[in-house]
Amino acid sequence: MKTTNKVELAGYVGIAPEVKELSNGSKLANFTIATHESYKNKKGDWEDVTTWHHVSVWNKTADKAIESIKKGSRVQIAGKLVSRSYTDKQGIKRTIVEVVATSFEMIEAVAA
Repeated sequence: MKTTNKVELAGYVGIAPEVKELSNGSKLANFTIATHESYKNKKGDWEDVTTWHHVSVWNKTADKAIESIKKGSRVQIAGKLVSRSYTDKQGIKRTIVEVVATSFEMIEAVAA
């Protein structure tokens, strides 16, 4: 049985890409995007839910992100989910799930 790790998200950028250049010459850019969902609760009232996603892009895609992505931009990304663990400064083990994007495109705002 074939398995796939693929994710596509469209949302608004919350933090503009922050760039790190690694000692091996690789470039990494990290940013966040927010996605929104609405649903009716048991009372029949509409509720909105916002989910924040951590996104990482590497090398040429990082260069492109740095040039074009700004806070508040609307983007569509494609990539895969990656989870990693680390120990914070207080010695607590943390796990983070992020999207490692292999591509993205800017979505133009539509005038109402």
